[in-house]
Amino acid sequence: MASSPCGNSNFDSGLEIKTRSVEQTLIPLVSQITTLINHKDKPKKSERTLAAIHRVGQAVSVAVGRFVAVGEAIAAENQELKDEMGQACFEARRAGDAIAQLTDVGSALPSQSDGRVTVFSDRTGMVKAARLLLSSVTKVLVLADRIVIKQIITSRNKVLVTLDHLERVSTFQEFVQIFSQFGNEMVEFAHLTGDRQNDLKDEKKKARMAAARAVLEKCTMMLLTASKTCLRHPDCESARINKDAVFHRMRCALEQVIEIVTEARSCGENKILPASIYNGIKDFKSSVECLRENLHSLSPQNVDSQLEALVERTEDFTDSAYTSHEQRQAILSLCQLARQDTQQLMHAWVEAQSVHAKEATEDMEVAILKTCQSVSDLRRELHKVAVGRASDLLKVHGEQLPLRALKAAGAEGNLEAVAEYSRTLTEQKEQLVETCRLLCHVSGTEPLEITCIHAEETFHVIGPQIISAAQTLALHPSSKIAKENLEVFCEAWESQLCDMALLLREINDVFEGRRDNHKSSLSLGDKRPYLSLPRPGKHSANLKTAKAVKLDAEEQTSMAKLGLELRLLSSDVDTEVEKWEEQEHDIVRQSQSLASMAYNMYLFTRGEGLLKTTLDLFHQAEVLSEEGLQLCSSLRTFSTQLVDEEKSVVMTEMEKLVALCQQLQMGAKTPVQGKTATFQKVDSSIQTTRGILTVVLSLLPFCNKLNKKYKSERSSLGSPHDWRERQDASTPVKEEGALNSKNTNGFGVKSLEQHMAGLNLLESK
Repeated sequence: MASSPCGNSNFDSGLEIKTRSVEQTLIPLVSQITTLINHKDKPKKSERTLAAIHRVGQAVSVAVGRFVAVGEAIAAENQELKDEMGQACFEARRAGDAIAQLTDVGSALPSQSDGRVTVFSDRTGMVKAARLLLSSVTKVLVLADRIVIKQIITSRNKVLVTLDHLERVSTFQEFVQIFSQFGNEMVEFAHLTGDRQNDLKDEKKKARMAAARAVLEKCTMMLLTASKTCLRHPDCESARINKDAVFHRMRCALEQVIEIVTEARSCGENKILPASIYNGIKDFKSSVECLRENLHSLSPQNVDSQLEALVERTEDFTDSAYTSHEQRQAILSLCQLARQDTQQLMHAWVEAQSVHAKEATEDMEVAILKTCQSVSDLRRELHKVAVGRASDLLKVHGEQLPLRALKAAGAEGNLEAVAEYSRTLTEQKEQLVETCRLLCHVSGTEPLEITCIHAEETFHVIGPQIISAAQTLALHPSSKIAKENLEVFCEAWESQLCDMALLLREINDVFEGRRDNHKSSLSLGDKRPYLSLPRPGKHSANLKTAKAVKLDAEEQTSMAKLGLELRLLSSDVDTEVEKWEEQEHDIVRQSQSLASMAYNMYLFTRGEGLLKTTLDLFHQAEVLSEEGLQLCSSLRTFSTQLVDEEKSVVMTEMEKLVALCQQLQMGAKTPVQGKTATFQKVDSSIQTTRGILTVVLSLLPFCNKLNKKYKSERSSLGSPHDWRERQDASTPVKEEGALNSKNTNGFGVKSLEQHMAGLNLLESK
């Protein structure tokens, strides 16, 4: 059992565990069996100890019985696994019964010497039963995991079939009908892949899954408007090109998801992760350090060739037209210094060998330190160049001048101006693509490398899509749907710039040691912190049913102070939202919703309100966390209109809010047993909710002030966004239909359901 939670090769099942749900389900069983095995070394027991062992043995047997019942129910619903699952369940039940018998007090024999009872007289039998139990239970879990994979593949296949139908529709009425079905299927796929993403143990696979789901998030909205545009203007070549690119990218993303969950070899690591300078430096330093311990077994030529391969990768920096002369010279000088230090090391290594030294000489130690330092200096310089360029680009592109110009030129029907601004956007795209490639070299973790590659691909694809959408608008300047389509692609570009800013912060955190080098907190897609093992007839995280519990009077008293703080915070949030002029603003509505749910949780601590049991409270916490994440999405959209300093404040607070919402969601979904653990979970849920409201309370007045400021500026100057809204308002709905794509939050359930709800508003051509 690779990466087994027990960490004991005696119980190796030969099955690799790839998901946290399988691992976490095994941990309690491993703990109980370890308790039993540890007692076998002392065959004579007191009656008290014997009774305790008996209870553990019986608990194992009962737990296995329940577990097997679930496995058998899953087998009944999945005929193709019925035989395998049935055999594994049979073996698990047999092993559980054997352990119960071996720990049965009634079957234990008294010792001949002192008459005391002994257990585990069949030492071999206990070890054999324990090994069989772990092996069979693991097999049941892995088979159940195969069912989850099958569900994802089946869901993907349904989406692909509907996608083919959508691509071939010729009327609006047919499009409405099929897109409604497509929306439902994408909702199911989003749930399944979101669960799977966060269940994966491998951080690289998790990052790749997040990247694929991020593509689907953006492309779902693009598909909507691109298809509408093609239906409205069927003879327009640029509209067809725009639509085809969206469909192609969606199919690629769907295929990548399946490659990840099935571990298909076509997605090999070399293809996904090109050699980065960061990894090259890490490997080089490791080889240099190894020379110290292997004076007579390693070849110094290996170290020399590693350095040359590393220097060759720096050409991505030195050959770039956007690298300044000073930066290029600094990189070349550091490469030359690294070569010199490595040659000195090779010379010291040869001298140590010639005198048959048993350990590294002083000269060799100095050379090792200097060589490692020189490549570290090289990495620092490359990091400074890549991050500096990315920061500069984000400042320049934050103004979105080419996008505004393209939208204005398209609305005027000016094809020459569209061509001119398209060249400007193409140049910006090339700069961003190259910068993402440089960031990949210095990112510091493989998940962040994957995120850099995703950003590079996104800019590479969306740039031409914006241009084709602008060309379509220029050919049909009075078309409302063409304007809407261009707006959606521009918003996707702006969203990717926001993601790049977060990526840049993560890379800096890793470089400066503020982040675990093996994990990334950057979210490309939904981060649903619950697990993906199935239950009979439904998708659920756990194989056990949680028990609803009511707090008694003493527990409610201890919760009173915390509950009161929650009530005061919810009241303060209500006060702040009342100060907003735009009561229908997304930030206002979502903040009000959070305050209302927090008030319900406060009433729970008093034994009042609609939340009667702890299960009710935990469900409310889950819903509150989802609403909080929706608020984060609204804040991100809101921040796109802000200047750098203002945006930095909002994004910093938003990141705190994301972390707290994910913490609340994970805590609410984590199963607990026993009164004490349940009470601690209640306490933790309320404390985290308090933290969420505190952050919201700090954001509301600041955002309100900024909203008034920018509203005033827009009313006096008139922005392209306002022009579009005024033009939309003055354009008859019947010209283009009303399948609205505004206020979309991506690949989540709510956004798709909003679109499906609007389908019935679509008028005939």
